[in-house]
Amino acid sequence: MSFRSCICCLAIAACAIAGNIHAQKYPDRPIRFVVPFPPGGAPDANARALGKQLQALVNHVIVVDNRSGADGTIGSNHVARALPNGYTFLLSGQTLLTNAVLTDTLPYDVFRDFAPVTQIAVSDGYVVVVHPTVRAATVNELIAASQSGETELRYGSPGIGTSQNLSGELFNAMAGAKLVHIPYRGLGPAITALLGGDELQVGFIPVSVVASHITAGKLRLIGITAPARWKSMPEVPTVAESVPGFAFSGGWHGVFAPAKTPASILAYMQGKVKQALTAPELREYLHASGYEPVGSSAEEFRRFLRADFEKWGEIIRIARIARK
Repeated sequence: MSFRSCICCLAIAACAIAGNIHAQKYPDRPIRFVVPFPPGGAPDANARALGKQLQALVNHVIVVDNRSGADGTIGSNHVARALPNGYTFLLSGQTLLTNAVLTDTLPYDVFRDFAPVTQIAVSDGYVVVVHPTVRAATVNELIAASQSGETELRYGSPGIGTSQNLSGELFNAMAGAKLVHIPYRGLGPAITALLGGDELQVGFIPVSVVASHITAGKLRLIGITAPARWKSMPEVPTVAESVPGFAFSGGWHGVFAPAKTPASILAYMQGKVKQALTAPELREYLHASGYEPVGSSAEEFRRFLRADFEKWGEIIRIARIARK
């Protein structure tokens, strides 16, 4: 072997070693989980609960970065354009897909610009709550009150195309109800308005973020959107018991990376998230919040996304939600 060939071989070996050393060092600084909604909603709460368990496994701080606006588009676009180096991830849910169904002018392509990492959890539906001033103790009474024309009943959501919006419009379409949708910049502000009772009177909301208000008597629980009664609240009827065929399973949350993030980093993060989801503390929190932990592989999550994209498109058609 010539001297030049020997030098080339040594250089290639050195690069490989350096690459392995770099890979072994990942992560070597804090990791950001971008939540495209403000604090106060289920995505933010689940991101913080996951981050608490995850940072002990990766030996670095997990920073939850709330970048809200445009129904989640601003934060999502930030991640789509971020360096694919494993230090910026998106924690989002079905709104990422419904925005793609409803909007022709998104600054990113959901299936091209993101790399699915893992699905964190899925919800088994929402609670249907009303402000105490509403004269409705059942789903049928809520439908009748909305149809009476005596007063306008309004429900809120974090924006057009979010699961709270879709559940409300599906309810209107299938029950013949006449609830009016009011979009807010996040679920937190919508809940604040609902508690006030003037701007909003009805909500389709994850139980985790309103349980304390129900217990305190600030909101009245009248039903759940799941297809069957919850074991944790067997006394609460489903909407389907009043509106045959109605079922809204609620949302899901997952982790995404910018496209072109190295496969080794995606696999590393998927493994750590899956491990975090085995922690009893996190599992108990998710179950109490109405979610079932998942921790799927990237390929399983990718297949789920394709199927879910089609499902939300059909729900949007039934609910007659206009494109943006």
